[in-house]
Amino acid sequence: MNEVIRGLIERKSMRVYTEQEISPADKALILKAAAEAPTAGNQQLYTILDITDQKIKDRLVETCDHQGMIAEAKMVLIFCADCKKWYDAYLATGCAPRKPAIGDLMLAVSDTMIAAQNAVTAAESLGIGSCYIGDVMENCAEQRALLNLPEFVFPVGMLIFGYPTQQQKDRPKPARVEQKFIVHENGYRCLSDEDLEEMWTPRCGVKSYTEWMQAFCKRKYNSEFSREMSRSVAEYLRQYEET
Repeated sequence: MNEVIRGLIERKSMRVYTEQEISPADKALILKAAAEAPTAGNQQLYTILDITDQKIKDRLVETCDHQGMIAEAKMVLIFCADCKKWYDAYLATGCAPRKPAIGDLMLAVSDTMIAAQNAVTAAESLGIGSCYIGDVMENCAEQRALLNLPEFVFPVGMLIFGYPTQQQKDRPKPARVEQKFIVHENGYRCLSDEDLEEMWTPRCGVKSYTEWMQAFCKRKYNSEFSREMSRSVAEYLRQYEET
């Protein structure tokens, strides 16, 4: 196993950091790696926000489910799907373009998250830990106001970075499910009830499969946070439906 693959397999979210700062050179390398990611048609349909203002970090703590680690992180990047810059360029050069549609947004989201994962991998290679913050999609209108995001620019994900504490390094990585449930040959295979129970039972601990799944559904899928995120995203998407 080479070092790149080892790093991908062993990488885990790091949420507590030492006081060591990330050097400007390493920060530049992480951003360079992000910008060199695969991209549809070489369009780079994203914009990366480098959050250096502590007041904005503190506000993001509040708007992202009170996650204090955002304020403590040594680097905070917000990856935005950006359908605006190409649209503006089309207008500026007399192309008479249609407005961006949902398909354009989905393509931009793919570009954006590929770039984000490049940043994660680059940071890992430098000994710098990271953690995705998906909550940046919640309260979409408030986030967009805070970050001065115009129409057709959507905050897909946030990454926080820092040198992890020893406790974070020693913390076991949560196990992933067996590949037979993830990799389907030649076409999608619907999993049976038995398959689903076999897949998730290793995560259930002392609870039964049914008890664990009901608790997880209540805590995550049916949570007020999840509902609010869906409402916020749906409201944002209306500008694309009108095109």
